[in-house]
Amino acid sequence: MKKFFFWGLAVVVIVLGLFIYWKYFFTYSEGNRAGLLQKFSYRGTIFKTYEGELVMSSVQSNKEVVLASEKFLFSVENQKVADKFNQIQGYIVVVHYKEKNGKLPWRGESKYIVDSVSIQH
Repeated sequence: MKKFFFWGLAVVVIVLGLFIYWKYFFTYSEGNRAGLLQKFSYRGTIFKTYEGELVMSSVQSNKEVVLASEKFLFSVENQKVADKFNQIQGYIVVVHYKEKNGKLPWRGESKYIVDSVSIQH
């Protein structure tokens, strides 16, 4: 009976560990998005995180004004990347992101974690 209980507990722990890895740490997708960096802030009640808002346009006028848009909400974990975002608010940027299957409160409010940013030329 003890042997059965030990193996049963081991299987449950392994399955739970795999689920937690898949839900919170596995990268579901990654890619780039380009748009106007509209908002970037450091916020939260218990866990302070960096959160941003990128406006991606499908149609642009000749004066860099967005006409038709979609918002891309993201979080930033790295302090150096966050510092760069604070300097380039209002510019057209390209971000590289990783999408996770779930959110963790200390990682941010979004499943999209941005790990690099550059100004679009």
